[in-house]
Amino acid sequence: MNQQQSILYLSKQDIIALGGNTSHPYVRAVRRALELHAQKDFVQPLKPYLRTDEKNGHIADRIIAMPAYVGGDVSMSGLKWIGSKHDNPSRRGIERASGLIILNDPESNYPIAILEASLISGMRTAAVTVIGAQHLAKPEFTKVSSIGCGVIARMQLTSLLEQFAAIRNVYLFDVNDQAANRLAAELRETFPHVTVQVAEMAENAVRQAEVLVTATVAAEPYIPFEWLNKGTFVSNISIMDLHKEVFLRADKVVVDDWDQANREKKVIHQLVLEGRFSREQLHAELGEVLIGKKPGREAEDEIIILNPMGMAVEDIASAAEIYRKAIANDVGTKLHL
Repeated sequence: MNQQQSILYLSKQDIIALGGNTSHPYVRAVRRALELHAQKDFVQPLKPYLRTDEKNGHIADRIIAMPAYVGGDVSMSGLKWIGSKHDNPSRRGIERASGLIILNDPESNYPIAILEASLISGMRTAAVTVIGAQHLAKPEFTKVSSIGCGVIARMQLTSLLEQFAAIRNVYLFDVNDQAANRLAAELRETFPHVTVQVAEMAENAVRQAEVLVTATVAAEPYIPFEWLNKGTFVSNISIMDLHKEVFLRADKVVVDDWDQANREKKVIHQLVLEGRFSREQLHAELGEVLIGKKPGREAEDEIIILNPMGMAVEDIASAAEIYRKAIANDVGTKLHL
């Protein structure tokens, strides 16, 4: 393909055909992106949020532009442009988020590919949880809980179950009972060796967890520190679910990128503005743990919080992995510039 004259379009079905609905390519790509992030071999401007009703809109109603360059053996530039409305599933019958990823050759800066973004975005987020659990959860943990049971939760739990053979119990809670029961049925069918239970209250699911995933569109915290067992690893994907005291009382707080986490009035940013949390109190960025600059879990009873805002380097590295597989397997549609 002459990259200066045409670009490759990869639909969601193309990405699935290349194995993009399984965790394995994303764990590889995201791990590498986090390592390069820790080694400072990246460029990643702070992502702007486009909100059309800043004052009254829901926290999940936004379009986000996420540009990045990832160096090393990834060597790719690009942009994720992803839109979200919290009521898309209930009001319009469509997924909450959708978007595109554009890849650019970093030598010429020419666009070389356009990829459907929602699958990649959700799966790379799940890969962050997997990688976090590999380093921050108790070894051989068996119990996982998810608060929220939508598309993102399904990707999170499927990825964890693919990557951790020791998991035996999954606990689910969603304010929408139908969503929780639907996800429970899907997991039981795909992973028959795992016991899946739907909790009546969020507290019940949280108290069962050795690994806890938040996958909601919550705008206000609702999980207090007292609900967490000693030794729990929390992947706080949806960012706003944990009370401020959780960050102050946890044994370790880890983020993906401090500058990204300390903004947009999210809980950590609120604590910083109040003078109650700082970069010095942060244990590590996740990539620092991966390259051995900072330790991961050091004791069985540590409560460790991973608070990942989501980084463009993860999207670009994941999309680059899928793109190169597409080129090797002649998958996708060529579009002329």
